Amino acid sequence: MTAGEATSARTPQGERTRAMRQRLMEATVDSLVEFGWAGTTTTVVSRRAGVSRGAQLHHFPSKQDLVLAAVDYITERRRTELEAGIADLPEEGRTRAVLEVLSSQFTSPVFFAALELWVAARTDAALREQVGDLERRIGRETHAQAVELLDIDESRGRNRQLVQATLDLVRGLGLAATLSDDSTRRAAILDAWATTLDHELER
Repeated sequence: MTAGEATSARTPQGERTRAMRQRLMEATVDSLVEFGWAGTTTTVVSRRAGVSRGAQLHHFPSKQDLVLAAVDYITERRRTELEAGIADLPEEGRTRAVLEVLSSQFTSPVFFAALELWVAARTDAALREQVGDLERRIGRETHAQAVELLDIDESRGRNRQLVQATLDLVRGLGLAATLSDDSTRRAAILDAWATTLDHELER
């Protein structure tokens, strides 16, 4: 028995399958970012993941199956990234720090991969249903987390509208970042918006 066979024998089949599926999901996200929707093929993904075509097709017979599975994976990735970003927020300058965390969600590779799905979903009914559900869930979660991080009661005054405007703002800045390095302008806008929120939010 070779070393590889021995390792395989010691690793439960379910664990190997989960590891392979994760590699395929990671490769799908990376491919969407690098090549876009049109350039993401099952062949490209299997090669990136180091998974045989036969094994990949067994779990995901088509590109549609693969990408729909990636939708759920992207949901988890975006949630994990947000949770990691809010772990150590400062008390002083907290509003600006919150904006930085939220903004980072819309300038990450996971967002760019999701953006490719949005574009493809515009003309694909099955994908549109999945992506629409993804964005509604993420939108609700991100809104609730923003309210919590800003430490506000969203039923007071214009708090709810200001939070929604914040999320629309950082999403728009993220879209601008897809074409060029917009970090300097983005930082200046976030600085100004943090001052606005500190003045307008009812705490």
